[in-house]
Amino acid sequence: MDFTRHSHRNHRGHPHSREFAQHRSRDSHHFGHEWGRERGERGGGRRRVFDSGDLRLVLLKLIADQPRHGYDLIRAIEEASGGSYVPSPGVIYPALSMLQDLGHIGEVASEGARKAFAVTETGKADLAANADKVEAQMTRLAAIATMHERTDGGPVRRAMENLKVALRGRLGGRDSDQAIVHDIAAILDEAAQRIERL
Repeated sequence: MDFTRHSHRNHRGHPHSREFAQHRSRDSHHFGHEWGRERGERGGGRRRVFDSGDLRLVLLKLIADQPRHGYDLIRAIEEASGGSYVPSPGVIYPALSMLQDLGHIGEVASEGARKAFAVTETGKADLAANADKVEAQMTRLAAIATMHERTDGGPVRRAMENLKVALRGRLGGRDSDQAIVHDIAAILDEAAQRIERL
């Protein structure tokens, strides 16, 4: 396989980085190279998902599975983490640059203007030598996805919005009487008690 080697040390000038410009703002809402949403942390105290070495192993594993470009790698990690971690281009490209400098990956032609990264024999050897570490990091991503799924309040927020709409529709009219108000209050009290007993 013919690999074209080149450096990405200045990732801001990387030809592929333009395609990520539109994602930079959104990535900041996903904490970039940090995570906290699955822990319920919305401010400080965010924790790093990977150190640089672990991230390179994860990228190398994903590239070994199939040739990928940077956008694919971001989406693959997002999917593996259940949507709770989306690495930024500023994190991905320096790691890819390091992998290329180490001779672990190279660029190959793919459909469209973008070039995909493919693993080299040296990269395969590195994966084999660090198989336990690779498995541990992929397991970690799966655990983050599980935790995110367990703590995702989306269904509850949806139900609360439905409740608000129903209350506005039923109590917003002039024909609402005290009997209906008391009935609704009783239903809500019962729901609260049932939730407390969970």
